[in-house]
Amino acid sequence: MDAMLRTWEPRLQKAAAVLLRVALGYLFFTQLWWKSPPTFGCPPDFKFTIADANGRLQRTSGLCDWVGVESVWASRPHPLFVANLDNQGAPEIAIDIGLLARANGAFLDGFVKPNIRWFGFVVWGMEAFIFVTLFFGLFSRLGALVSLGQSAQLWVGLSGIGSPFEWEWSYNMFVFMSLWALAYAPGRIFGLDALLRPRLMALAEKGNKAASIMLWLT
Repeated sequence: MDAMLRTWEPRLQKAAAVLLRVALGYLFFTQLWWKSPPTFGCPPDFKFTIADANGRLQRTSGLCDWVGVESVWASRPHPLFVANLDNQGAPEIAIDIGLLARANGAFLDGFVKPNIRWFGFVVWGMEAFIFVTLFFGLFSRLGALVSLGQSAQLWVGLSGIGSPFEWEWSYNMFVFMSLWALAYAPGRIFGLDALLRPRLMALAEKGNKAASIMLWLT
């Protein structure tokens, strides 16, 4: 039994690492097409989703829709890690991230919305970069770092909102999976990083600083 465990445990760990890396990359791949450049799925006038006088959302489309949704919810109650222990009334355990949500809303309203016609390329490019780096295991730690930043922004802006309903733990898991990938650099297992690292190591040992930095990012 011990011999069997020593044989299969490393294989299982490697298979799980590859599966998680590919799954996280593919997740971002699936999100590229509803906000494709150059319009990012927005209406012709790039109108954003807003709330009417009764607080109901007036939805638009594409990236403009979801940026608007985040903006509206930035000023609304935003508890996270919610647990209602008796399944009655208000949450009994939660963390309020209202300050972070309002800061995110200020960033969206003051910078993203006025510049959406070019900033949309940044959003789309980041998610395309995450897909390529994680799916193919090329500079996987750098891809994980970008994924962590993008996931954290979405986590602050959308997790746990009530309209449209967004399940909080979907966004929690994006963050945790990205953090895992950052820590373990999974492209080193059956990824292109496994081929690239020996070459970078040789250069780094000769004092090449750029290679040393690139080595850490693989």
